[in-house]
Amino acid sequence: MTSAPAPKPLSKAARPAAGISGRAPLSRLGAIALLAFGGLLTLLPFYFMFIFATHPRQEIFSIPPPVWFGDHLGANYDSLLSRIPFWRNLWNSLYLSVLTTGTTLFFCSLGGFAFAMYDFKGKNFLFGSLLTTLLIPSSLNIVPYALIMQALGWIDTPRALWIPGMASAFGIFLMRQYIGSAIPKELVEAARIDGASEFTTYRKVIVPLTGPAMATLGLVTFVQSWNNFLGPLIIFRSAETYTAPLALRTLQSIANTDWGALMCGVVLTVIPLLIIFAFASKRLIEGLTAGAVKG
Repeated sequence: MTSAPAPKPLSKAARPAAGISGRAPLSRLGAIALLAFGGLLTLLPFYFMFIFATHPRQEIFSIPPPVWFGDHLGANYDSLLSRIPFWRNLWNSLYLSVLTTGTTLFFCSLGGFAFAMYDFKGKNFLFGSLLTTLLIPSSLNIVPYALIMQALGWIDTPRALWIPGMASAFGIFLMRQYIGSAIPKELVEAARIDGASEFTTYRKVIVPLTGPAMATLGLVTFVQSWNNFLGPLIIFRSAETYTAPLALRTLQSIANTDWGALMCGVVLTVIPLLIIFAFASKRLIEGLTAGAVKG
């Protein structure tokens, strides 16, 4: 009578890992604690920005600094308006940001549509040349940009900022990648068979399906234009044409900076960005992740 073969011992990979179920919750709690700590560090400058906007200069630089709201907000606001035409400057920033964002979305989506859905001679060379411009530091363009704007007579005019910014290499690249990966060419071919023109195809097929990418590009472009400091510094000459970041910079001096008024202006400048980001953050994440992997 033969005996049954002894069962083989389990390999290390097949053995149940002891203590994994106990360590997993601890690891998860540690990750949550780390993310919460990083979030608090990120929010800390914003918190003190709002706090300092309600205190005078001597309290801002006291030791220890104030950690709660004061009663000097009205005085800081009056000081801000007495030094610069702040609301005019804020309107200039809004005007330029909206105009730049709208034109960028239009031309970049058109460029992305062409690169994604058309086949033409020199397409890859043109697209590679476009991407190469992303490698050029923006600081190298300052002198040529200033000379061209002066030759055109656009110094101290808003069009010197929004017309050159009507399209960007990054925007065309983003829209091309999204359209090429998220929209099948069969939809475009079907529209052409139905007799739609190329612009009608763009308007009725491409634009409705590129919402996440449009929202991402629009938010990035708006924030960049709103925070733009170097461009207005080169172009604008009069206080009435300054944007908000440039106007707030004029409040700073070596020994007599009204930091309370400056913080009040910074708060009023940042609040629109916080509101926009609160409503558009979900679409921003969708646009950054959608189309990364083809379905």
